[in-house]
Amino acid sequence: MTGFSFMELTREDKIALSDLRYKKSLEMLDDAVHNLKSKRYKTAANRSYYSAFHAARSLLILKGIDPAKHDGVKTMFSLHFIKSRLISLENGKIYQKLMSLRNEADYDDFSEVSVAESEKAVKDAKKFIKSTGAVRKKLKNDLE
Repeated sequence: MTGFSFMELTREDKIALSDLRYKKSLEMLDDAVHNLKSKRYKTAANRSYYSAFHAARSLLILKGIDPAKHDGVKTMFSLHFIKSRLISLENGKIYQKLMSLRNEADYDDFSEVSVAESEKAVKDAKKFIKSTGAVRKKLKNDLE
């Protein structure tokens, strides 16, 4: 499969990468909050998506999966976490909405992100990160 990487990592490597990626997701969420407060709504939407993206990657690496592209993360996250019900369908939809909003904000020249859309993106990213954090804890314990 092109664009997907199944990595042979030690347990310690998986946990270290997961920790690093989860920390990055929290930093991105903090950036989203600050950008929202600064009325930089497109950037808040972008950072909200990236916080979810890195949180999803923090889970995938615990299964030795390291997609190379954004669509690969979405596909593999859905396959390994939504389909198996480790993460709720609602959180799967949150991820997709954040990705769509980020794509519009970043690539559509005439796109505007409203205050309400930006606030919802930040709120949804917080919810997504909270749910992935709980699953990540369980997966890390299962590795031991």
